[in-house]
Amino acid sequence: MQIIKSQFHTAPVNPTVERYFVVYKPYNMVSQFISSHTVNLLGDLNYKFPEGTHAIGRLDNLSEGLLILTTNKKLTRLLFQGTTLHRRTYLVQVDKTVTDEELQKLRSGILFQIRGGNYYTSIPCEVNVVDCPAGIFKAGYELPKQLSYTWLAVTLTEGKFHQVRKMVAGIKHRVFRLIRISIEDIVLGDLRPGEVRETEEKFLFEKLKINYQH
Repeated sequence: MQIIKSQFHTAPVNPTVERYFVVYKPYNMVSQFISSHTVNLLGDLNYKFPEGTHAIGRLDNLSEGLLILTTNKKLTRLLFQGTTLHRRTYLVQVDKTVTDEELQKLRSGILFQIRGGNYYTSIPCEVNVVDCPAGIFKAGYELPKQLSYTWLAVTLTEGKFHQVRKMVAGIKHRVFRLIRISIEDIVLGDLRPGEVRETEEKFLFEKLKINYQH
């Protein structure tokens, strides 16, 4: 699977308008600026974010890849809490060979436990086996060399807590690496782990397929 080179429109800095950032969140970093725990934070990135910047959606500490940050408090509702479902694609490295039967289970829906102790079945989604992605950056940790691995491309329109990891566990496999590479038409592209690019609102909203009037 080829990593697509990204094209961002750089936004001029204007303190009176909302600001938007596309980030490659590294492995071993939480998707927030403040924590009561001793963890790596977004504020540790080599970038001076304006006051009020926050993440839209999250990637867990062990996951990496595309994260959108903004000062716009309405963007979470517009992107993830509206009636329109938005596609998110992940590259997932799992242990062992994933069979056709297991792929179909992932595509059709996997039962897993969600917060509160209830059980939930994932809605049908796109899952395909892909070659080891060209241009991917090395993991920030050592993988067991004695294991065989399968790379999956998983596209969801929902995002329960640890959903991809729980879906993979549901077919008796384990996730070793999870990278979000796109949200709609915003792609991770050639961003390196820890890199930040600012983009303009019009470009971002068009790529995210959001219709928004001030």
